[in-house]
Amino acid sequence: MRVIAVLLVSVLCVCGQAFAQDWDLYTFKDDGFKVDFPAQPKISETTFKSEYGADIPAHVYTVDQGRDHYKVTVADYTQAPRLLDEKAKLTCPKDYPDERSCGLTNAGRGYWKEDMAGAILWATYGFLQRDAKLTHLAYAWQDLVQGHEIQMINNADKSRMFAFIAMHKDKLYIFEAAVPGNAPPPGLFQQSAGWVDKDGNGVRYQSIYSNMYAEHPDVFPGQPKLTGQGRGGGAGAPQPVPPAGR
Repeated sequence: MRVIAVLLVSVLCVCGQAFAQDWDLYTFKDDGFKVDFPAQPKISETTFKSEYGADIPAHVYTVDQGRDHYKVTVADYTQAPRLLDEKAKLTCPKDYPDERSCGLTNAGRGYWKEDMAGAILWATYGFLQRDAKLTHLAYAWQDLVQGHEIQMINNADKSRMFAFIAMHKDKLYIFEAAVPGNAPPPGLFQQSAGWVDKDGNGVRYQSIYSNMYAEHPDVFPGQPKLTGQGRGGGAGAPQPVPPAGR
């Protein structure tokens, strides 16, 4: 029995080492990210429907191993200005005054600024529509790129889902993994998510990175200027009248 036990332990150790060795860091420089997967992911093309109705081109990276599922969706929001401008031109008559109903701003452009600035929140809202119980929702960052961290329990099979949603260089990233309810969290997948430049080199910031502030300083300046102070906040707000004799 001792010999059998030793052999069994040896086999389990070898299997465990082989399983651990399956995990590797995969870098996708065209989509600007890196992450650990347990195997080579399958890559497919799709579209991601933005909050303002644009069909954003996207890539999906998936690995399925038994009851474990790993997925990264990358939606290219650099296309949002063009797509929403085109959509606005098709849906908004020239003499129609309600620009929001037809997708135009006062400047005559599609609502791409709002769409892009709210992309993380929009993707988070999508998770909240699933048939699952939310157990954790928090502000977080990965390599100092800010985003949302989500944990849920599937109502049907009680599997646990872990996700991180962020935006970097005008691309929306949705990292998600699902594991059985009694399995440990997908730590390798969660903690390895990061960013790379066009040459595949790792990118890490010295302070918190916010996509709209970093990539669109003309829209979101670092220090907004006041238009005025007082009641109502405007330059023309009525000012208090000083007491008589002063």
